[in-house]
Amino acid sequence: MNARLKLFALLEAQGVPASEADDLVAALEAGAVAGAQCEVVEQDVYTGVRGEEFGDGWYAGVTAVSEALVSIADRDWVRRGGRSAGAAELAVHIEDVRQRERADLVRLERFVRKTVLPRTHPNTTERRRVLEALGEAGGLCTARTVEMSSGDVILCTREAGHYDPDDLPGFKRGKSDATPGGWHLAGGSIWSDAGAACTPRAAI
Repeated sequence: MNARLKLFALLEAQGVPASEADDLVAALEAGAVAGAQCEVVEQDVYTGVRGEEFGDGWYAGVTAVSEALVSIADRDWVRRGGRSAGAAELAVHIEDVRQRERADLVRLERFVRKTVLPRTHPNTTERRRVLEALGEAGGLCTARTVEMSSGDVILCTREAGHYDPDDLPGFKRGKSDATPGGWHLAGGSIWSDAGAACTPRAAI
C-alpha cells in the first residue's frame, strides 16, 4: 500500500492523468501476478517417484494455482478504475491521522513537562526516566552499574560532569580506610568508577 501511494504521488507530480496512472499501476500489479503464474506453470512437470496417483494430484494442484493467479491478475486489471483517486483520498486521510497523532504527542509532552516532571525529585531514577521520555537525558551522567542481587542495570542519576575522584560521599568522609573517591548515585545505590560492575562515565 505504501509503495502504491508513493507511485501514484510520483505519477501525479509528473502530470500523469489519474486514468493513465490507474492503468500503469494496475498493469504493473497484474504483470507481477502473471509473472508468478508463469513460474507456477513451469512446475507442471512431475519427476518424482511416488506413483501415478501422486503425479495426477501434482498436476491438478499446479493447474488450480495457475488458474487462481490468472484470475487475480485479471481482477486487478479490471478493478483499476478510480484507484488513483482512492489513493489520493487515502493519503489525505493518513496525513490527517498523523497530524492528530502529532497533536496528541504535543499534549502528552506538555502534561509530562508541567505535571509529571515537577513531582519527581532530583537525582532519582524516576526523574531520569521522565527526562529520557522527553529526550532530555543527555545532560545526565552516563555511568552505570549492575545490581548484583537482581542483575538490573542502574544508571547514575546525577548531572554529567559531576564526577570528582577526590570527592567522597558523606558517610566516607573523615575516614582513613583508603576508600577511593568519586561516586555515582541512583536511588539507594552508590558506587564509584572503581566498582567491580561499573561502566565508568563517558568523557565529556
